[in-house]
Amino acid sequence: MAKKDLPQVETRLYINGKWIEGSEDKRPVINPATGETLIEVHQGGEKETNTAIEAAAAALPTWSAMAPSERAELMNKMADLVEEDAERLATIMTMEQGKPLSQAKGEIQTNVENLRWNAAEGQRVMGEIIPSPATNQWQVRKQPVGVVGAITPWNFPSNMIVRKISPAIAAGCTVVLKPAEDTPLSALALMELFDKAGFPEGVVNILLGDAATIGEILSESDTVKKITFTGSTEVGKTLNEQAAPTLKKVSMELGGHAPFIIFPDADLELAVETLVETKFGNNGQVCTSPNRIFLHKDIKDKATEMIVEKVKAVTVGNGLDDPTTGPLINQEGVEKVVEQMEDATAKGAKVLVGGSEMNEGEYANGFFFEPTVLDGVTKDMDIFYKETFGPVIPLIEFDDEEQVIEDANDSEFGLASYFFATNIHTIDNVSNKLEYGMVGVNDTEISNSATPFGGIKHSGFGRENGTYGVEEYVVVKFVTIRTAK
Repeated sequence: MAKKDLPQVETRLYINGKWIEGSEDKRPVINPATGETLIEVHQGGEKETNTAIEAAAAALPTWSAMAPSERAELMNKMADLVEEDAERLATIMTMEQGKPLSQAKGEIQTNVENLRWNAAEGQRVMGEIIPSPATNQWQVRKQPVGVVGAITPWNFPSNMIVRKISPAIAAGCTVVLKPAEDTPLSALALMELFDKAGFPEGVVNILLGDAATIGEILSESDTVKKITFTGSTEVGKTLNEQAAPTLKKVSMELGGHAPFIIFPDADLELAVETLVETKFGNNGQVCTSPNRIFLHKDIKDKATEMIVEKVKAVTVGNGLDDPTTGPLINQEGVEKVVEQMEDATAKGAKVLVGGSEMNEGEYANGFFFEPTVLDGVTKDMDIFYKETFGPVIPLIEFDDEEQVIEDANDSEFGLASYFFATNIHTIDNVSNKLEYGMVGVNDTEISNSATPFGGIKHSGFGRENGTYGVEEYVVVKFVTIRTAK
């Protein structure tokens, strides 16, 4: 496995335009490919959280009153800095999170696109004039919601931050960011660039520390007017409850359990290639990852054979070596996969390839699991209903269109879904009936800067990206002006 020194990166909290030491004990950052401690980062608590909220509130009047074009200029400068620093940012991400370097570089490029797209969209947040009686003028104005508390996950430790901060600051809001405890370095590296770009003090702040403590303070604060969270459904429910007494705006991008259906008329080569590529992106640690693979009985044997062949070619290793896939984030992640595998095989599922933890030789100190194909999955197995977040492809046979739609919808989650077909009637029927916020037809590229991203049911509410993403950070004000007696 590759050996490389961690690039220089800040380890302190960034509040009100200054780097400060935390009042709590430092926390180590672990490389999931090697088990080694990369560095220790500062941790804050209640004191630092309240200071960051106050800083964001103090910065809000000036930032929100700034011309949208001026905010856009700073955001575009930030995009340039991210693009120039892409190699360092990607290396930091790979070392703390584990994903292959090429995937990390792709994530950084998405940051650039998000920043530039939102910089432009922030200049198109428009109100309207409504036809009114001759004696009145009716106006609808859109104004920034205020201070935003943003809480982000470890699986996309850079882009989840930019995807929240970009529309917020474009709309004129200020932000207090709480990144994931396992991957703070990507967030800190971004804060260095926000500082370098010249954003005013207090517009963007970062807190590191206990997630429950900081999340509770942000959610319960009356000064914070919006919470945006990406993470587990369980934590999302807690934050939503904590935010309820202050009636703040909340958006939640939570768990997923995406069905992936291959109909008999599908382009089988495209479907299988897309499945394997999508499933092993970030080692399956993606809320939109295909988790239940439904194969029509007429193509089941052929598709299974093709899937197994492609999975056998998947390479596993340190992300710095740029394999197909890297490690899981920690041992807890490995154990979750192991538990689901043991449950499924005990109930009759058959392992066609993989199926075991990788803990020998170069994999001994990391958190690795073999790329796996599991056949004969049924509804009495945990893996049918529980999100795996790991490198397992569970195969399920079907023979009826309406039944597979019902089975695909048989989940508390409703984030992403995919199916492959060429019949126009099938495409229209299935895309209409799938109970998910996003549907990919012969495609899995469902996250784009210009298109809405989000789910329904227990996958949350609210949207990121696109015009809908910016709208999450504004409030609508109606103004009536009497112009004559």
